[in-house]
Amino acid sequence: MLRWLPSVLLLLLFIHRSHSQQTYVDNRQLDCNNNYTTASGYTCNGPTSCLSYVTFRSQPPLYNTPTTIATLLNSNPTTITTLNNFSSTSATIPTNTVVVVPISNCSCSGGWYQHNASYVLRGTNETYFSVANNTYEGLTTCQAMIAQNPFNFRSLAVGNNVTVPIRCACPTPNQTAAGIRYLLTYLITWGDTYEYMSNLFDGVNVQSILDANELNATHIIFPFTPILIPLTTTPSRINTTATPAPPPAPPVIPVAPSSGGGGSSSKWVFVGVGIGVGLLLIVTLSGVIVWCFRRRKIQEGENGLPLTKHSPATALIPPGRSNSWSISSEGVRIAVGSLTVYKYEDLQKATGDFSEENRVKGSVYRGIFNGDSAAVKVMKGDVSGEINILKQINHSNIIRLSGFCLHQGNTYLVYEFADNSSLSDWLHSTTKNTKYESVLEWKQRVQIAHDIADALNYLHNFITPPYIHKNLKCSNVLLDVHMRAKITNFGLARSVEETDDGELQLTRHVVGTFGYMPPEYIENGLITPKMDVFALGVLISELLSGKEAATRSPDGGDEKDVAELQEGLLSEMVKEVVRGGDDVREKLAGFMDSRLSGEYPVELAYSMAEIAGKCVAVDLNDRPSISEVFATLSKILSSSLDWDPSDELEHSRSLSHGR
Repeated sequence: MLRWLPSVLLLLLFIHRSHSQQTYVDNRQLDCNNNYTTASGYTCNGPTSCLSYVTFRSQPPLYNTPTTIATLLNSNPTTITTLNNFSSTSATIPTNTVVVVPISNCSCSGGWYQHNASYVLRGTNETYFSVANNTYEGLTTCQAMIAQNPFNFRSLAVGNNVTVPIRCACPTPNQTAAGIRYLLTYLITWGDTYEYMSNLFDGVNVQSILDANELNATHIIFPFTPILIPLTTTPSRINTTATPAPPPAPPVIPVAPSSGGGGSSSKWVFVGVGIGVGLLLIVTLSGVIVWCFRRRKIQEGENGLPLTKHSPATALIPPGRSNSWSISSEGVRIAVGSLTVYKYEDLQKATGDFSEENRVKGSVYRGIFNGDSAAVKVMKGDVSGEINILKQINHSNIIRLSGFCLHQGNTYLVYEFADNSSLSDWLHSTTKNTKYESVLEWKQRVQIAHDIADALNYLHNFITPPYIHKNLKCSNVLLDVHMRAKITNFGLARSVEETDDGELQLTRHVVGTFGYMPPEYIENGLITPKMDVFALGVLISELLSGKEAATRSPDGGDEKDVAELQEGLLSEMVKEVVRGGDDVREKLAGFMDSRLSGEYPVELAYSMAEIAGKCVAVDLNDRPSISEVFATLSKILSSSLDWDPSDELEHSRSLSHGR
């Protein structure tokens, strides 16, 4: 009988899945390197095909008419025009208008529901990730595109005609029995709540939305991800005048005997990218009494740190659209979402009362929470900027803020722990540590550069508003247990403000690290995203050479001293390497880190030096955008992963014989 048990279990699993709803993608579509089941598509658990619907937000100038949207999504322009009450198939649709698009053939393929469209790559910077998340706005995933296209993600080229499996779904037997005729794939955006989505579709029951996506009211939802809306009737033009229900006024916090604890039963939360924005911690009493909320955990974070309870879910409201900030006694503006608010006693216990043996570096301590490591950073003054940025961010190459505590004028920030410390320790450490005596191999260095560019590309292009890190340097790049890079220290970061001068911002308060700051910032206080590009060019140069960003410090002096300072800048050295001439190979060999012992692909190393040289151009207009740098590094990384050191040896021998 036991031999039949596996078959019985599989049958039961099939029966369960055939009647279950669909699983929410949960932001996994951003991690192209992992083929999550939920990112592949919606499971075939109903009829083999059906009529379904998706939403698409108009994008001028390419996709802002019924005809152009229909072409992109392989739909019918006439039906789009009729459903949305547009004047004609060529009518111009205002930017970001939510358009209902019919999918006449949502069918089961390979175990997943999908509707196939096709797209011809237009630019050298386009990737499966950018097509899925930018062009198609999250209606497909990079994982699904990689799985269903013959083109290797490392070698995409202009003109490639790629298949785009658009996410759609058919009602399950249970949903059909409940009167549900269609499932519509709706793209969540900033500020959306379940109630708001219900109102958009003429009062669709909130619980039915939760059930259709296997969610509950406390589940975190993310902008730019799809969610299924069950419909009993054919959808029509969306009621964009519907507004989300405002959260209730926060309660006044009573005085309690302990300055490190407290609690609240309030459950309203704004949830968003990564860790969300929630009900605000209010400190209304005069004096210096600081309260920390502690909420019952509902799930474990990636590093095992407890997360707070929250309900109902709301997609993140970007800064500037919310007026519900509060200020603590230290001027810290706190928004409590899924951030854990710790008692000071918890931090003392986790860090051994902030013992010297648990000190990582400076004011950062290692703490153990529920058996997992975390970094506890002690800070003074207003750290609202770092908190307000990090609570919006969800990216694997940006350090994750898990929680905080306020105690006696200090702010304690709790981050995920980076097991392998900073990149600076690996490249420039002078301390005796056997770990840092290991040499970063070529592939590791390229991967780290790619990770940093990936994080900056996200900050500049994938969050609203975009942010400039402004303090990118070797010591602000941490390495996790897998030697993957995570940028940290957002204390100086600034949002990209829209002004009459475009993205140009000026400051009189020039702060940074010599060697990483671009000339326009040092001389004029000019802040643009290109200052991050400059710093990235310096970091790439450090990864190539093992040298520090500056070998001399700016102590002032005459013009001769200035010239010597210029010679000591790594940004000048890398430009000299790629300046050209008959001795390029020799200059590159002299520039490269001797600890690599020549074990690197010369052509790829030169390509890395070349992109670094472009990044550190004196004129910011001559520097590439971060998306261009990221695309170039993606190609270098893919080639590096295929590179074998023995190939380089053979290549060198052939060159020698050629001489």
